[in-house]
Amino acid sequence: MDAIALLLTQLDQAYDRRSWHGTNLRGSLRGLSARDAAWRPGPRRHNIWEIAVHAAYWKYAIWRRLTGAARGSFPITGSNWFERPEQLTDAGWRSDLRLLETNHRSLRDAVASLTPQMLTSAPPGGQESIQSLVSGIVAHDLYHAGQIQLIKRLRRA
Repeated sequence: MDAIALLLTQLDQAYDRRSWHGTNLRGSLRGLSARDAAWRPGPRRHNIWEIAVHAAYWKYAIWRRLTGAARGSFPITGSNWFERPEQLTDAGWRSDLRLLETNHRSLRDAVASLTPQMLTSAPPGGQESIQSLVSGIVAHDLYHAGQIQLIKRLRRA
């Protein structure tokens, strides 16, 4: 398996494909209602909804670095963390889940267009290698998948 195929496999397993490690990011979000996603485990703590949009934002940020796209095209104003929900509706929750899916697919397409020779270089204006950026977003997905699983358990307790 070449390096690009390996990165794509890792992206898929962390986001929406079965793997030995357990629940991936999309799986951790499956079946949640807007009310469940909006529940906070404590004051000033992020809810699942905010974590999902945060993950979408960082997929966008890495996509932007890989493609050289201009800043400011993320559809929600701000960066990193976004207070959610603005309105507690299932439609709003589904919309933000689509945002996560769209940004994952865009990032995956950008990685698929790379060549193995590109992986050791940093994108323009960056310091981290492309391989490091992509590996990092894989770890980011898995970290937040585990965090979401814990929040769901707290909600049920």
